[in-house]
Amino acid sequence: MICDDSIFIRSAISRMLETDPGIRVVARVANGEAAIAELSRQSVDVLVLDIEMPVMDGLTALPLLLRADPTLRIIMASTLTTRGADVALRALHLGAADYLPKPSSAAIQDESFKRELLAKVRGLARLRQTSKALPGAAPTTRTALPALRPASRQRAQLLAIGSSTGGPQALFTFIQGLGKALPVPVVLTQHMPKTFTPILADHLNKLGAMPCAEAIHGEKLAPGCIYLAPGDQHLMVDQIPGGLAVRLTSDAPENFCRPSVDPMLRSANLACSGRVLVAMLTGMGHDGLDGTRGIINAGGTAIAQDEATSVVWGMPGAIAQAGLCHAVLPLNRLAAKVRDLLEMKTL
Repeated sequence: MICDDSIFIRSAISRMLETDPGIRVVARVANGEAAIAELSRQSVDVLVLDIEMPVMDGLTALPLLLRADPTLRIIMASTLTTRGADVALRALHLGAADYLPKPSSAAIQDESFKRELLAKVRGLARLRQTSKALPGAAPTTRTALPALRPASRQRAQLLAIGSSTGGPQALFTFIQGLGKALPVPVVLTQHMPKTFTPILADHLNKLGAMPCAEAIHGEKLAPGCIYLAPGDQHLMVDQIPGGLAVRLTSDAPENFCRPSVDPMLRSANLACSGRVLVAMLTGMGHDGLDGTRGIINAGGTAIAQDEATSVVWGMPGAIAQAGLCHAVLPLNRLAAKVRDLLEMKTL
């Protein structure tokens, strides 16, 4: 279902979705009240929900829609503004499954927007079907993997996290699970527009786990703190006397992304002589594969979110299928594995 007060946006999104033969748009409505009424008439897997609408806005409708169908997956369609980012990320805390930065009407036909829209709708529909399966049923997707690698016998100096499609919701779970006082600094690259990254850092900071902020060029990394790559800049790690420091660059995008995970991992590998623990979360594409391979070749360790709990098993799937992982785990088990590895409890 598509819920947006603009008939142009409803039509444009419908056309994009229906280019995929596996997707059918069952309803197009203009406000949250109409979406609730439509949901009572038919089954919906995924709802693309605009935030600002007359009669009933998206944030007001969100809890009412989830009360009507707790398994419904809702994507909040947000404008590329600070307010839009804040509302979209608050909606994730209230039960939305993901968000979608909505370009202007003139740019709505952008291919990157279409790719992201299709990936999120397909992935969230799969997760909804999995959640509705009988208890104990096998996951709907399970890709055969190469043998897992032993963990490094060297203590990691840095935790490096990569994420993309479906990442914010996964990060809330993962970061909260890590808790406080990790013995190493944490660097994080999430594919996200620059208007969104300060808001994401603030929301991660408010989880009550480790302090989190957008990384600042030249700052020294401190253990137990999270440094988020700012939108439209690569986060690099440099070795300095007595520790590690952030370097931000506007180098060309890699894997069509800036920030990109690969340059962060390459620089971390060099700065830490391979003593890096990589955690790869849900995301489209293969950003991070080359950087992870370098870290593994230098003696580091990598873990990945599993296919069944990822919205899109692109980035974690790439390193898992390349045989680079020590563990491939459901989202709710990743944080405990990270703590064990950092404390050298798993060899």
